Amino acid sequence: MAPLPPSPRILVLGIGNLLWADEGFGVRAVERFNQDWRFPAQVRLMDGGTQGLYLLPYVQEADALLVFDAVDYGDAPGALREVTGDKVPRFMGAKKMSLHQTGFQEVLAAAALTGRLPQELVLIGVQPEQLEDFGGSLSPSVHARLPAALDIARKWLERWGAAAIRRDDNAPEPLADTALSLAAYEAGRPDAMSAWREGDARFLNLRPQNAGAI
Repeated sequence: MAPLPPSPRILVLGIGNLLWADEGFGVRAVERFNQDWRFPAQVRLMDGGTQGLYLLPYVQEADALLVFDAVDYGDAPGALREVTGDKVPRFMGAKKMSLHQTGFQEVLAAAALTGRLPQELVLIGVQPEQLEDFGGSLSPSVHARLPAALDIARKWLERWGAAAIRRDDNAPEPLADTALSLAAYEAGRPDAMSAWREGDARFLNLRPQNAGAI
């Protein structure tokens, strides 16, 4: 593989569905990365959500791509894996948890087909604990792995000549609507019993009814 250019274009991408508990790990990881660190101009951080092929032009522009995602490897909940190179597409398809993983595999395949796949690929994946909690947040075991995941990411950026610098301010430009930030999202969550019985009205577009019924 050819070496990276002197100032490589780097895309740090968080993908996943934050409405499905640990499926939102990638989005929360890139959000936290943006909150805590500043980056050189050639680094782009992006909340990719579940956008699938809409991410293709951003991937094609990058010389190096680092992806945060929740991937079911069959490991213990919260276990991290660091996957590189041509193993990345295979690992993302190890056991698909949602359509976004199929979509992102297609993004990588399309980038390769057009001859514009990033020269370096890195996946930082976490084993989810909880997925079937619509409107839920990260489980404790997965939330606790955010700092370790970001440490791995920072080492890759340093290796690519784009070291991150810890922020001395608390006002980074948000990557997505602030209403979906982790703090706001968790603050608006119903209590566990109500959410379990009624669902999360913010996302189901329902008003709580018959609170005592199961």
